[in-house]
Amino acid sequence: MINLPKQSILNTVGKHDVYAGSAKKLGPSFVKGVGVNFAVYCPKAHKVELCLFDKDTEQQICAIELPAKKGRVWHGLITNIEAGQLYGYRVYGDYNLDMGLVFDHEKLLIDPYAKALNRPLVWNERLYAGDSAAMMAKCVVVDPEFDWQGITRPYVPDSDTVVYEMHVKGFTQIHPDVPESMQGTYAGLAHPKVIKYLKDLGVTTLQLMPVAAFMSEPRLTDLGLTNYWGYNPINFFSPEPRYASNGDSVAEFKTMIREMHRAGIEVILDVVFNHSAEGGGDGPILSFRGLDNRNFYLFDKNEHGHKQYRSYVNNTGCGNSINLDNPYVLQLVTQSLRYWVEEMQVDGFRFDLAVSLAREGNEFDNYSAFFKVLFQDPVLSQVKLIAEPWDIGYGGYRLGQFPENWHECNDKFRDTVRGFWKGDRHLLGDFATRLMGSRDVFHKDLRTINTSVNYIAYHDGFTLEDLVCYNHKHNEANCEHNRDGHGHNLSYNYGIEGPTKNKKINALRQKQKRNLLATLFVSQGTPHLLAGDEIGRTQLGNNNAYCQDNSISWINWQLKNPHKQQLEFVQNLIKLRHGSELLHSLSLKDDGYFGYNNSHEVHWYTPENQEMNYEDWHDIDNQSFMVELIAGLQEGDETLRLMINASELEVEFTLPSKSKWQILFDTRFDNGQAKRKTPVSKKYLCEDRSMVLLQKKW
Repeated sequence: MINLPKQSILNTVGKHDVYAGSAKKLGPSFVKGVGVNFAVYCPKAHKVELCLFDKDTEQQICAIELPAKKGRVWHGLITNIEAGQLYGYRVYGDYNLDMGLVFDHEKLLIDPYAKALNRPLVWNERLYAGDSAAMMAKCVVVDPEFDWQGITRPYVPDSDTVVYEMHVKGFTQIHPDVPESMQGTYAGLAHPKVIKYLKDLGVTTLQLMPVAAFMSEPRLTDLGLTNYWGYNPINFFSPEPRYASNGDSVAEFKTMIREMHRAGIEVILDVVFNHSAEGGGDGPILSFRGLDNRNFYLFDKNEHGHKQYRSYVNNTGCGNSINLDNPYVLQLVTQSLRYWVEEMQVDGFRFDLAVSLAREGNEFDNYSAFFKVLFQDPVLSQVKLIAEPWDIGYGGYRLGQFPENWHECNDKFRDTVRGFWKGDRHLLGDFATRLMGSRDVFHKDLRTINTSVNYIAYHDGFTLEDLVCYNHKHNEANCEHNRDGHGHNLSYNYGIEGPTKNKKINALRQKQKRNLLATLFVSQGTPHLLAGDEIGRTQLGNNNAYCQDNSISWINWQLKNPHKQQLEFVQNLIKLRHGSELLHSLSLKDDGYFGYNNSHEVHWYTPENQEMNYEDWHDIDNQSFMVELIAGLQEGDETLRLMINASELEVEFTLPSKSKWQILFDTRFDNGQAKRKTPVSKKYLCEDRSMVLLQKKW
């Protein structure tokens, strides 16, 4: 990268010689046998200092002025720096809020391109006042070498993908089989007992809630709470130090990825590029704001179109919105993504409030620079990309409008399926549409049938258990007087709010959970399962547990018999999905997306085995129907028939004459396994609020 003989020593600070270095690669870069090249984007600064700190005491060793500037980038090559060195930046320049300039050399800044932080960043108003170095986590110079032991990515096809969303800490924090020193860490997640559980469950792809370094909001810290979910990033490259058991977050994260890949399990990251932990106009100066506040964030405009630098655009509800219109910010985000894929070996991303990333001039553009960059990138175009297709800004709901190589979280699936099984009317046709991959949203010929990420529960909202136990949210522990969290949950407690000893209510709740889970795994699209929903995890009615780093959020592994039966049911559902071409690779004759082998058929029937007509679809009292999936008409070809009865009365379904059917599951039973093992024919009595899947016997 740098031809040293052509460069002269510009300065010497202690044991460090200082060269001009290079502006080509932002962040710290090793120059073999010499030292480390530092480059930082900071266009309006008068001076930038690189501050080095002692690894053990965090005391500042020296401050080295970066000697060169090329365009908007300050840079310098510093000798005698090794892996493990702690550092940060101080920036000198003007402070003028009306001009968007907030340079303050008393504030130690985190390098946006730092690959690790030495400890979690925790807000402390007293330590932040004046010189903030004591409060700030320090950047770490990281040696990229790691032994991957020849393990490569699983590359799970979209059609086979089953996403399992989890929180790194919450999954193992009280896991009895994980050693205490590893609980709640990357190492704990890679424990053999945990991996075995995931393999036995049958999921293919872990979706980790944010693992990039973050800081809890000052408001939460003052309340004695914390941003447990981590949706408040301060660095896009560094793994969160809170989840490292041995202090080396990078190596431990890579080890976790390696062991998951060894087991054939993918890992995708929930990434937050829509806002940062620096908050709104009254927020702290921690990193981006102290380097280029004017361009890193979006600002409101006056009637003349001029930016109002005291007023931050807030499309996220978190105080600020990151400006991907700026090429250096876009470069930062895309290089972060490449780093996680190439260096850390992750398999894809779920983008939080993804509409914010595609806003240009604060308007959503489905041909935005962000989409174009990812589409043409030889690395990022090959990994899984999942959008949360909305934000809270103007025109922020954009389900179905992302590029064709993206998957999208489908809240229409969630709401329709919840409402249908709860007993809401007018939903039969919409329910059937969700069952077949929501092709009204993700159109045939343009989007694959796997585009829709189907889910019943996500991290934000009720868990599956709470969905059938509470009519109302119970977020009092969040210290916002139960005002936070969504009020439209489509939940139902079946007579008693919260836990009960009433056997009849508990039996119905368990059956409704089986109905919801079964719908998820027999629907076309990509199923998304929230960790713990397979074992009855509850948040005690809290549908916004973002600040609850305690037993409200952690998974309880002490399983009672109903939890074990539910786990068995989910394991069987996923196994059934993996083994059925019709359930995960449906290819219909009228869908030209793949353009080959389009031989599957779908037929809809009334319980009397008559083809559904217009009146049947639009009868508001109709809550029962059958759907038949056919792979072919030759002997041995897979044929499935799904009987659905969401009504409060049992319904007798008529089956085709001269055919016999094997029961694959019936949700009336505790583990979904019918007691009757012999094939059924002619008639089948479907219990109230239940669902049955049959397979044709040849």
